[in-house]
Amino acid sequence: MHDATHALIVIDVQNDFCPGGALAVPGGDEIVPGINALMAEFQAVILTQDWHPAGHSSFASQHDGQAPYSVVDFPYGPQVLWPDHCIQGSPGAAFHPGLHTDPAQMIIRKGFRPAIDSYSAFFENDHITPTGLDGALRSRGITHLTMVGLATDFCVNYSAQDAARLGFAVEVRADLCRAIDLDGSLGAAEDGMRAAGVTLR
Repeated sequence: MHDATHALIVIDVQNDFCPGGALAVPGGDEIVPGINALMAEFQAVILTQDWHPAGHSSFASQHDGQAPYSVVDFPYGPQVLWPDHCIQGSPGAAFHPGLHTDPAQMIIRKGFRPAIDSYSAFFENDHITPTGLDGALRSRGITHLTMVGLATDFCVNYSAQDAARLGFAVEVRADLCRAIDLDGSLGAAEDGMRAAGVTLR
């Protein structure tokens, strides 16, 4: 059992990111039993949940002539345009039914601002607007984070790098994550996490 300073962050294990979902990550459902087992080792468990309003600006459907997975410039930088996914209150936005949610002491919802997407559990994609997770962890004296979930190369990657920059000790359990791997994004994410000081296990 880890002590109270070490939290498990379970990122976006939601139906739309699992096989059959709107933005399915290959093998996304395979990690659920392992995550459930790992929860028992932590006194602090936090879940994140992608939570978009309908018609979110990051959806390809909101941009005439743009296909999903194309990249356009937003005011805060390049933005991948996604299939409509994780719409607030929809079955796709719900946690995977096999995921144990009872051990979670906190759920951080992100991506709910219509004009800005959010990959990281800590900041929206402008890298400025906070989700509140940093303050919540610090107020509890948490200094170490273990991250698992979906997808390795987007939300896990951004969360891990932000956490490391904020001064947390961060490890990512790669065996309990799965990746989209869009045009080599997994390799780039792994390099970026290591450069930021994240431990990949």
